[in-house]
Amino acid sequence: MAKKIPSCLQVKTINGEDENQVEENKNNAGNDVGPKDLPPMKTLVQAYKKAILDGDEKSAYEVEAAICIMENEKNDLSLKLSEMLAEITTGKDKLLRLKADFENFRKRSENDRITFTSDFQGDVIENLLPIVDSFEKARQQIKPETEKEKKIDTSYQGIYKQFVEVMRYLGVAVIATVGKPFDPSIHEAVGREESQEIRAGIVMQELRRGFVLGEKLLRPATVKVSTGPGPVKVPPNTEKSTEQSTEMVQPADDPASTINTS
Repeated sequence: MAKKIPSCLQVKTINGEDENQVEENKNNAGNDVGPKDLPPMKTLVQAYKKAILDGDEKSAYEVEAAICIMENEKNDLSLKLSEMLAEITTGKDKLLRLKADFENFRKRSENDRITFTSDFQGDVIENLLPIVDSFEKARQQIKPETEKEKKIDTSYQGIYKQFVEVMRYLGVAVIATVGKPFDPSIHEAVGREESQEIRAGIVMQELRRGFVLGEKLLRPATVKVSTGPGPVKVPPNTEKSTEQSTEMVQPADDPASTINTS
């Protein structure tokens, strides 16, 4: 609330020092002023002391009123500062939350993009795998004899090599099979056979290649698995000799049976 400048607070500079003059300034007497128009607190305190010492109750009252104005303004500014700081803190919290939400959204979008791309590539490559099987079958079955047949074979083998290089570039890898432990997550067993050389649980033959794209299984490898050497077979002559030996050995009479119990 603005008030008139108290007459006791009109300041005049003499020899570089402030001196309070109890003289009415007619130019400012009718103007309302705010805290910015008041002198510093130090000057107000000096004026208040002087008014008390001089017994000037009016001037003392005016100085008290001016001090109250400044205190009220100080309290208002402190309150506004607290509100602004609270708004700044709230704004910072909102900004941090927005940044976190945006980062989570960016990560989800990137993961979705990678997943979509991987799934799309996987579907396309999976549909191309029969072509790989056809090339492999042709390479095993066709035996070129004439010069023309050899040129044709070289040509399609070059195409197959380029095709394999493209698949390798996309991240397609062949599943290891023969000599590896059987893994049901990547191997599909279509048969089990005894083997004297390969221990049980080891893949002994690959019937169809399997492929993976990164960590995604495109197609399991079709394999045969060894069951080990199997049970030892005893020759027939050995079994007959063992039976005859058993018949020739008769158990001895029990000594206790000859004791007269009468």
